[in-house]
Amino acid sequence: MSRVLRVWLSLICAVQLFFAVAFFFQWSPAIALWPLEGTTPLTFILLASFFAAAAASTLWPIVTGRAGALAGVGLDYVVILTPMAATFFVLAARGEPGLALYGVILALGALFGAWLFWWGRRQPLDTTQPLPPLVRWSFVAFVLALLFVSVRLFLRIPTLPWPLTPELSVLAGCLFLGAAAYFVYGLVRPSWANAGGQLAGFLAYDLVLIGPLLSRLPAIAPEFRLSLIIYLVVVIYSGLLAVYYLFIYRPTRL
Repeated sequence: MSRVLRVWLSLICAVQLFFAVAFFFQWSPAIALWPLEGTTPLTFILLASFFAAAAASTLWPIVTGRAGALAGVGLDYVVILTPMAATFFVLAARGEPGLALYGVILALGALFGAWLFWWGRRQPLDTTQPLPPLVRWSFVAFVLALLFVSVRLFLRIPTLPWPLTPELSVLAGCLFLGAAAYFVYGLVRPSWANAGGQLAGFLAYDLVLIGPLLSRLPAIAPEFRLSLIIYLVVVIYSGLLAVYYLFIYRPTRL
């Protein structure tokens, strides 16, 4: 990995971490940049969790030197940002012209992701450390769950344990679809060099969400209780899985 690319990716991570913190604490200047109305505090925290996950996944190849793992990161960017850009262009065409700029920015991000995928695929991928069986089968379960959630969100069926506007439901579906694609790539090219970044991203996502979700549990409306419990189970399980393989299990720990 060249120094220029390393610096560029580090800057991207810094921006992602900035928005993760800003959206989590709902800092007014950052919130003012978000163009869609009806965004609840928990939706901003969900956005923060995905920014944190993206930063962690992008940092993984930088820290470990496994440039081949950047292909999965690039694929994640493409699958998330392409339909998001299309959504903003559609909303702009319906009479909200200010949203076209967001579509352009997201489209440029998708193009960068496509280049990163192409470049990462050309780099050697360390396959000396295989994917642990529990991680492999967990990834299969994650893919199925993420696809299920994303399809429901695209269809605007209430799925998350808080209300979403139709536009935000579609955007949330893009986020979960991108995560599913990232885990699929980890199964197609099964190596710890890929899986470590995916678990690092999931752990960052979990750490952002776990507190707000737990605090909501006692007073949750009955119609959201089951989905919140299921969400918490997934967050806790994936967090424990990531902690074990990233920091405890000797063959894979950092």
